[in-house]
Amino acid sequence: MGGCLSGDLKGGKQAIGGGVHGRSTMNNDTGHNEAIHHFYRVRGHSPLFTQIELSLSASNLRDLDITSKSDPMAVLYVKKMDGTLEELGRTEVILNSLNPAWIDKIHVAYQFEIVQNLVFHVYDVDTKYHNIPVKALNLNEQDFLGETTCVLSEIVTKSNRTLTLNLHGKNGPGGSRNFGALTVHAEETFLSRITVEMKLCCSQLDNVDMFSKSDPFLRISRQTEDGNHVPIYKTEVINNNLNPVWRPLYLSMQQFGSKDDPLLIECFDFNSNGNHVLIGQLHKSVSELEKLHKDRSGANLILPSHRGQEKVLKGQLFVDQFIEKEHFSFLDYISSGFEINFMVAIDFTASNGTPRNQDSLHYIDPSGRLNSYQQAIMEVGEVIQFYDSDRRFPAWGFGGRTYDGTLSHCFNLNGTNAYEVEGVQGIMAAYASALHNVTLAGPTLFSHVISMAAQMASQATSNGITKYFVLLIITDGVLTDIQETMDALVRASDLPLSILIVGVGNADFKQMEVLDADGRRLESSTGGQISVVQALLEELPGQFLTYMRSRNIKPLHV
Repeated sequence: MGGCLSGDLKGGKQAIGGGVHGRSTMNNDTGHNEAIHHFYRVRGHSPLFTQIELSLSASNLRDLDITSKSDPMAVLYVKKMDGTLEELGRTEVILNSLNPAWIDKIHVAYQFEIVQNLVFHVYDVDTKYHNIPVKALNLNEQDFLGETTCVLSEIVTKSNRTLTLNLHGKNGPGGSRNFGALTVHAEETFLSRITVEMKLCCSQLDNVDMFSKSDPFLRISRQTEDGNHVPIYKTEVINNNLNPVWRPLYLSMQQFGSKDDPLLIECFDFNSNGNHVLIGQLHKSVSELEKLHKDRSGANLILPSHRGQEKVLKGQLFVDQFIEKEHFSFLDYISSGFEINFMVAIDFTASNGTPRNQDSLHYIDPSGRLNSYQQAIMEVGEVIQFYDSDRRFPAWGFGGRTYDGTLSHCFNLNGTNAYEVEGVQGIMAAYASALHNVTLAGPTLFSHVISMAAQMASQATSNGITKYFVLLIITDGVLTDIQETMDALVRASDLPLSILIVGVGNADFKQMEVLDADGRRLESSTGGQISVVQALLEELPGQFLTYMRSRNIKPLHV
């Protein structure tokens, strides 16, 4: 399902939308990006985030109360790029507990395309404030029990989506004092992935109306653990009919629990006064209803009596249609063990300017200020690294004369026979080193690095490896091999590979639009800067899902 998305980093004002498989964003605002959301709205797309519920518990908290145990409450913040904390929610207060398991969940909008730094604070709430709603509590008046931090991606990539973190004091980790631990568990708020569509009908129902035929409807209930029944669905009423066929109904797993859990299906005769008369009932699980459909057989309704006797009726329930659909989310795949492998290719053509000169796009600023290449590497790498367990990233250069003077359009960035480097910092170090050892040359050819990435994705696919690949190409110039690049993209289009092309500098990147599936430009509705890389990354989960669903690939252990 290969894809290519491209964007322009020079002023960040535009990124090319699209879909072969990538698009990119450069801006440091982790909050609401109006331009990007406008882009999706005008194309009819919903916001690209997933609502997550975080459940919190703690163990071995410090006891600050003299006569009893602490009364803890947890507060969750997201740390913004400017270092400020934005509060996302609070748990309830649990009385007299050093090992609280809070019930109230805190909702977070998970966004793949940014690093979401979470900060947790735990407080002991003073007794005199126990009658005040938690949201109204002044935290400065409560005793501080500890804090900890993590990235949201660290939680959702765990197999059980659970992460335990050591709490520490306000001075940071370290020291001999034990502040206890905080455990965070993440769940997507829509519980079900499976929806069952059924078309139910009955034949030869008993007539319980005096002057006309029955007016039947069905009520379906789920049995709770205590033996009671909770209604989950009610069909429409079909007037004056003993052989009713109801409209298709849809039940989600969130409603029916497990396919093997018994459901109570009751058929009533409708009365406008609300005193509906039971015609008959039966107990069937979703699995048993599916079997009725497969066997094309009916199940007799039963009329229970007060004496515990059951009367089997001639009326039967049939399942005319049964369709089960599974919808797995991006996080279902990720938490089951699927990984995203990051690869990067950097433009070493002469048009970048001599790296020693301050006006060069490759100039390494001694003050630590990142150039555009470093920015793009960091912004993509820091997001994707959490989805790659070994954090070993293939890193290449193109358009330069390598260590032995050979012109190469795909050389290992670290100057060795090994194309992989360790972590995002490994890419940054290899890039800085290559600038001393590689002579900038040309022309600008993409097809070699795309073919190399495609080869790796193809090998993984043929070996049944559950990986999805993302190639980031950072370039300053106009492509020389546009047709060869397009051919390479077409060859890669059936692979688990997304290609992000980020343009830096002042060259004309209009040509890149040809590489995008829909060729639209992402323009700021506010005139503000858009993070090109972020906009590209936003599309990755959708591309990942398109690839998996189109091949009917399910998460592991399903």
